[in-house]
Amino acid sequence: MTTAQHLATVDSLRTRAFPTRPERSGPVDSGPGYHVGELATSEDFWEDDGFRSVLVLEQYEADRDALAALLTARWGPPEELSLWPVLERVNDGEEIPEPWSTLSCHAPHLWLWRVDGRWTGLGISQWDKELPFQLLAVVTEVDPPAQGLSGGSGPGPSDRP
Repeated sequence: MTTAQHLATVDSLRTRAFPTRPERSGPVDSGPGYHVGELATSEDFWEDDGFRSVLVLEQYEADRDALAALLTARWGPPEELSLWPVLERVNDGEEIPEPWSTLSCHAPHLWLWRVDGRWTGLGISQWDKELPFQLLAVVTEVDPPAQGLSGGSGPGPSDRP
């Protein structure tokens, strides 16, 4: 898919109603207050010597960065949410709401924009080193766990138009 197609998918997720219970529709996992869409999925790496996965990750990072540049032009710079502290909290038995709990298991961090009462995020996921990379778009009304959010120059908790 092209960056324009990824952007169209993000826009579609932003306008889609949230279901009342978890469901999957094609490449989109949804639940109360969230959608997580797979924008792209790579091949797996079962036979990889470590070289191919590095190249694929670099391409996925470039695709994410290109899409992030378009979203940044719209909404300003994103905040970065480190999901490692969230995963530690999940592993310690803390109840973390979705989509953050599941995302913390396979995406190390997300770039987030707060717009019109919803968080829109981009991330790269990989469940294990042999499994494919996924470029993900997240749209949610559920606030991210406070621990892990950067306090940098991102949009912060206020909404952008």
